[in-house]
Amino acid sequence: MSELEQIISSDAYAASPSRILEGLTDDQLKSQLTRQRPSGAPHSIYEELWHICFWQQISLEWIAGVETPYPTAAAAGFPTYDDEKKEPWWHLLQRFETGVREASAAARDSGRLELSIRCPSRPGHPTRVMTVREQLENLGAHNAYHLGRIVLLRQMLGAWPPKSGGYSW
Repeated sequence: MSELEQIISSDAYAASPSRILEGLTDDQLKSQLTRQRPSGAPHSIYEELWHICFWQQISLEWIAGVETPYPTAAAAGFPTYDDEKKEPWWHLLQRFETGVREASAAARDSGRLELSIRCPSRPGHPTRVMTVREQLENLGAHNAYHLGRIVLLRQMLGAWPPKSGGYSW
């Protein structure tokens, strides 16, 4: 497994995404753990993961050659109340895991990593051109940042580390 693939799907930089999300079960969802916002937190665990999935999908579309427009506002990258009502936690987890598998497959496709792709920018800015590798690096960094926020939210909610263990710092 390459370092790039490990950054996307494994524990190259911290606990793996699967470990970070481990144990957030339907029982905990019933207690609204994934939807709670601790005092001062701008987003819930659900909102953070939905945001990861939103950008993960856009990144995968750009890698596939689909020039999905960049959102016009930051709020577009987070779920609305209606979005949360339509997508249960288990489905969001499944969507995340599917995206991680797709991004990992792209990282293993060494023949495409240096291929240039067009990645739309914020409105009013020119479209960026980068390699598939660079877009996957951006995706890995973005996911790591928001998965770290999920760990912090879990710590604040008393739900870290998961039963199988995890980094405690």
